[in-house]
Amino acid sequence: MRTRALYLALAAALAALFAGILSGPATAGQAQRSAEPKAAAAFTHPGVLVSQAQLDFVRSKVNAGAQPWKGAYDAMLSSPYASLSRTPKPRAVVECGPYSDPNLGCTDERQDALAAYSLSLAWYITRDSRYAEKAIQIMDAWSATIKDHTNSNAPLQTGWAGSSWPRAAEIIRYTYHGWSDASISRFSTMLRNVYLPKVIGGSNSNGNWELVMMEAATGISVFLDDRASYDKAVAKFRGRVPAYIYLQPDGSLPKTAPGSGLDTRDKIVKYWQGQTTFVTGLTQETCRDFTHTGYGIASIAHVAETSRIQGQDLYPEVGERLRQALGFQSKYELGEGVPSWLCGGSVKRGLGPITEVGYNALHTRLGIAMANTQKLTEQQRPAGTNSLFLGWETLTHAENPS
Repeated sequence: MRTRALYLALAAALAALFAGILSGPATAGQAQRSAEPKAAAAFTHPGVLVSQAQLDFVRSKVNAGAQPWKGAYDAMLSSPYASLSRTPKPRAVVECGPYSDPNLGCTDERQDALAAYSLSLAWYITRDSRYAEKAIQIMDAWSATIKDHTNSNAPLQTGWAGSSWPRAAEIIRYTYHGWSDASISRFSTMLRNVYLPKVIGGSNSNGNWELVMMEAATGISVFLDDRASYDKAVAKFRGRVPAYIYLQPDGSLPKTAPGSGLDTRDKIVKYWQGQTTFVTGLTQETCRDFTHTGYGIASIAHVAETSRIQGQDLYPEVGERLRQALGFQSKYELGEGVPSWLCGGSVKRGLGPITEVGYNALHTRLGIAMANTQKLTEQQRPAGTNSLFLGWETLTHAENPS
């Protein structure tokens, strides 16, 4: 685990450079930030979004009745996602069209995956085996049933559900001894054959698609101990983040993702929702709406968090873009007037519970001041779930130094 001294050094570098390109060490033994950061030879488990140390921190805070963790835990436990009477609703084929029309198992799958994660957290905090067994029941039901995702939103749906499943599975597999080897094997086969092929290739749709697909791909790869898929997902993620969040040193136009086909100014402007003035912290979907923008920002933080647990810390690379995107969107989410040059003078607010992971990484661990993000984060606590792939991040990441 990195020392606080190293993190403070990285914080100073992040705050000093607008482009997020560090000239000094990004990880131990790495000469320049331009070099490829490598994950450790062996994967760390549990290691998708939350580590053992982070889980222990949360458990100690909840058991001590400390806030905001106890309030966040109570909110999770009282939600349908942590219900011990929940009945899973698996389908062989989940069909999701645009905006979930048709919606044949889409909501059920996402919510069951989030429920498995919620129950796994409840298990770890309480050590009540009923929560672990219910999580296993849900995961086993889906792994015995699902064969495919279809229709136009299949890659996005697979990314959403595929982000939650490995979080739950990592906690249960590595902290509870009641999940059988046969069930683990079947669940692994489901992730490898049904989920991973749909997400690992990425997407040239709006950036939040590819970002959540890479979140799913990295989490699944960790659970499967699949180094090749993990490296492929991280490489695609590293190409997408600079194309999603603009920084002034990028130049007169935003960067584009490899293979995007955005090779003219007109194409880029259209892709950026018609926005022609580019300022630091603007995202590719800011002028679409803050809800989808929040999805993209959240997945950036989630992948960076998982990479850090796996010894590949991508925060030095994406941290400045993440910090600026959080601050820019938070400012307007809090109600600041929108200038005429931004999205025609009007934005669609609704950022969602997406700030905790990035704020904790950059502020709590690195010590970077983030006034707008801090205000919004504290105002929204306890962060709940968006019923897609976000869940209980005040509980898991608020002021978590681990």
